[in-house]
Amino acid sequence: MCLAVPGQVESIHEERGTRMGRVNFGGVVKEVCLAYVPEIAVGDYTIVHVGFAISRIDEASALATLRTFEELGLLDEGLAELSGDESAAAP
Repeated sequence: MCLAVPGQVESIHEERGTRMGRVNFGGVVKEVCLAYVPEIAVGDYTIVHVGFAISRIDEASALATLRTFEELGLLDEGLAELSGDESAAAP
């Protein structure tokens, strides 16, 4: 299963000409490509799929989604997919 996981942008920088950011997913911080969401700013929430931010999302929706993923046991799977390591989440 593929999940898009919401997280909060903590910092933004450029790496080899590509806009990147550190995004916090409920305590787990990952490096994410922000090239597809040029409007994203530090403090905003974004939906991330396989290491790419694909959309901006409001804080209430982001936090509710993270809670739901955690309750369903899907958060670890989603975070593994962010790194492109789907095998790490397999039972």
